[in-house]
Amino acid sequence: MNASFPNGALPQYRSVFISDTHLGTRGCRSEFLADFLQRISCYNLFLVGDIIDGWRLRKSWYWDAAHDSVLRLILHQARGGTQVTYIPGNHDEMFRAWLPMKLEVAGIRLCKEATHVTADGRRLLVIHGDEFDSVVRYAKFLALLGDSAYTAALALNRWFNAGRRRLGYPYWSLSAWLKLRVKEAVKAIDRFETALASEAKRRCYDGVVCGHIHHPEMREVNGILYINDGDWVESCTALVEHHDGRLELIDWAAVNELSLFGPRDRMLSKAA
Repeated sequence: MNASFPNGALPQYRSVFISDTHLGTRGCRSEFLADFLQRISCYNLFLVGDIIDGWRLRKSWYWDAAHDSVLRLILHQARGGTQVTYIPGNHDEMFRAWLPMKLEVAGIRLCKEATHVTADGRRLLVIHGDEFDSVVRYAKFLALLGDSAYTAALALNRWFNAGRRRLGYPYWSLSAWLKLRVKEAVKAIDRFETALASEAKRRCYDGVVCGHIHHPEMREVNGILYINDGDWVESCTALVEHHDGRLELIDWAAVNELSLFGPRDRMLSKAA
């Protein structure tokens, strides 16, 4: 169901899906995300898990003005008429303890998963997806070790992009590229996509929207539309639904030629 907007205004998109922002980590591209949220409007905003990184915040506290801007802009969307749905992931699993209740805070609805019907009538299962990741589900200790290695890779990524900036090139994710060059990682991604598509098919959905693995993708898997909306750590992508039901993955950093070492103060002032 679409929310009503003041003065009958038509939002830019019917629906927007974002996940894996990992607020609370240095790897979060919070400036990019704030820029995105400041420049879009929609009837439905789905936060598809790992929005706040509780794992990292338990180890060390990191929060800056760009993180504040992201939260402020999400609340602004909710106050402005957007239906905001928050589906916790494994990194913000602390919110899952509240899920047995029908909970809405500051206009944001919290739920384990959601069903979204597109303008052209397709039923989509919206779920974070960690339930279908065997490492997270059955060996959390290994997942935490992986999280530490991943943080180290992101630190390397910052140095890599510093060099690109000196050469005049925009931001590019070295960590994402390396991940797709590891044979076992590619196999794991394929297994994850197949598992999610199979679950959606079993439950008679037309497609599934998820996050979790930081790999934006939109393709058909065994007759089911599989969409991963990516993340705001490596890829800086979002899934948008146009008013006719057409679905599109947007690479915000690439489209806007954003640089990790760009004029941060200017971006923050735009999002304020």
